[in-house]
Amino acid sequence: MKSFLIIGMGSLGHHLVAELDKQSCEIMAVDMNEAKLEGLKATFKNVVSTPVCDCTNRAVLQGLGVEDFDVCFVCIEDYFQACLEITDLLKELGAKKVYSTANRDIEEKFLLRSGADRIIYPERDICRKIAGVECSQNVFDYINLADNYSIFEISAPKKWYGKNVIELDIRNKYNLNIIAYKSNDKIVPFSANYIFKEDEHLLVLGSNEALKKITK
Repeated sequence: MKSFLIIGMGSLGHHLVAELDKQSCEIMAVDMNEAKLEGLKATFKNVVSTPVCDCTNRAVLQGLGVEDFDVCFVCIEDYFQACLEITDLLKELGAKKVYSTANRDIEEKFLLRSGADRIIYPERDICRKIAGVECSQNVFDYINLADNYSIFEISAPKKWYGKNVIELDIRNKYNLNIIAYKSNDKIVPFSANYIFKEDEHLLVLGSNEALKKITK
């Protein structure tokens, strides 16, 4: 079982606790405000500890044993200075992996310089996802993997109907990889002799540019 330290129990912190709890992960939730921690242990079975403390204090943070957690999340959304200080202290104290929250590009830059392994940028990320889906005719969802590369859920272009991946030479011609197809909410592994149909969605791995060429 993986263990997680979540510092800051605002909206983002609570959503993160809920999702990690579903995955049966061990969670320590921390905040300076005791009221924000009330009911967490009763609501989520995998929340094992909810200390009330100021994590900008090095001695306090060290006492949490940050080096023992698989991932530490800094979910302080309204006080960037505290987020920056805690991120820096976590890395100094040997945290294995640190996710920190940013609301502006300049904050992301400083957090990365302070050692954050990944940046949580809630508003930007959700707006980017909505724009990516709504501005494309046949994109229903996507998961960003790295800059400019994602897994997309799309409907097959009409010119693909009735043909298979070998006939279309998709990897070489379109620079895309078909991972699976989705039928009646079930994910089915893809095979080279699969015949593309109108009523099924595809899970496709590739760059944003390559995807745009087939979803115009």
